[in-house]
Amino acid sequence: MSRKKDIHFEISERKVLLRIIDICVVILGLYLLEICMDFDYITVAKDNLGYLIVLAIYITVFGTIFEIYDLQKSSKLDVTFRNIVLTVSTTVLFYLLTPVLTPFLPIQRLEIVYFYLCIITMIFLWRWAYITFISTPRFYKKVLLVGEISNIENIIKPLNQSDPNYKIVGFINSEAEAESPIKFKGLKEFESKNLLQVIRDEKISEILVASYNSETITAEIYHDLISLLDQGFIIREYTQVFEEITYRVPIQFVGKDFYKYFPFSRSNQNTLYLFFHRTFDILFSVIGLCFGAVILPFIILGNFIANKGPLFYFQERVGRNGNLFQIVKLRSMIVNAETGGAKWAQKNDSRITKFGMFLRRSRIDEIPQFINVLRGDMSIIGPRPERPFFVNELSRIIPFYETRHIVKPGLTGWAQVNTRYGSSVDDSLTKLQYDLYYIKHRSVFLDINIVVKTLSTILYYRGQ
Repeated sequence: MSRKKDIHFEISERKVLLRIIDICVVILGLYLLEICMDFDYITVAKDNLGYLIVLAIYITVFGTIFEIYDLQKSSKLDVTFRNIVLTVSTTVLFYLLTPVLTPFLPIQRLEIVYFYLCIITMIFLWRWAYITFISTPRFYKKVLLVGEISNIENIIKPLNQSDPNYKIVGFINSEAEAESPIKFKGLKEFESKNLLQVIRDEKISEILVASYNSETITAEIYHDLISLLDQGFIIREYTQVFEEITYRVPIQFVGKDFYKYFPFSRSNQNTLYLFFHRTFDILFSVIGLCFGAVILPFIILGNFIANKGPLFYFQERVGRNGNLFQIVKLRSMIVNAETGGAKWAQKNDSRITKFGMFLRRSRIDEIPQFINVLRGDMSIIGPRPERPFFVNELSRIIPFYETRHIVKPGLTGWAQVNTRYGSSVDDSLTKLQYDLYYIKHRSVFLDINIVVKTLSTILYYRGQ
């Protein structure tokens, strides 16, 4: 079946595209500024290559922190403009305050204003073009889902939330017709006999197969899929796509062949990686505790006024390999908050004091845990340590829950920077998917990504 292929961009391609063209348009803007005005703070010349590279690094790093490379947010012009202003403001501030790496301040201070406005204008114009011409239906990846109807809702929702350009246009039930078939109204259903025609009519780019048991796929659909595969058509299995797009491991779809989904990262046993990881833990913890000592008088005052009671609280948590340890945190709830037994922390929990809410959202309540990191109970990065009561409960309900304990728990982690505070079994399942993704793909680059996203969480005051 020959057809003209539509143009679409993968997630990684769009993120790289945004980063590269951001830098290119900024350099173009500086060049235009140089030839149109008397601007010589930083010119596009060979001698200034180092200065331009530093500027590009600053834009990339602070752009990541302020989420201008988040594909969901990058598809909204108002959110994009706000994040661009924050990114450029921070970039220019750091650029001006690091004269060892950057040019000395210009004699004409007005050039700083030109520099600032130029970067904002060029990036915003490019992002407007991106939203108008690239982040549009013409570049969507159109996908046809082939699978069991009972799975569909749990499949399409996470994919649509993670990638706005990944569009599932319809589905085909892969099972034989039942006497009382289940109907799903959230997505257009096509007849299985029309599979090839649907691909032509809907300009499908990819088929996504989602089935618990491949034996349930009818012979007719199986024959068509084989025929398409022989012609080079893209056919992918759901769990692979789910992990690639959402950065989570879909454990609810993993069965007896679980070993296929858990080739854990070699970094978990890599001596050099673990050495640098521990060194980073110690250095960062010392810095964190020094910062905590500086602000301690203000915390004591705030606790005395609006959080009456003990400053710290200690609680038993489950660590690596299921070992228990005592975690130490700044108290953010009322005294005796769990007299009736262990409870999930809820959004707008009435047990959290006003000062406690500030401590949580700013992540200041986590500072004492640097002591746990120095002791070796925890790491800076890893799955959040959970209480034994909830571990026992969740382990009975969620498959592979205790797998998260094969690495040290952390102050921050992949789940914390990608989802909200867990307040139910469903939330815990989502967090576990992220935790297992981290364990599976653990690396220096993923650790750096988590640190940067943690800064975003703190700056946007999203702690809970």
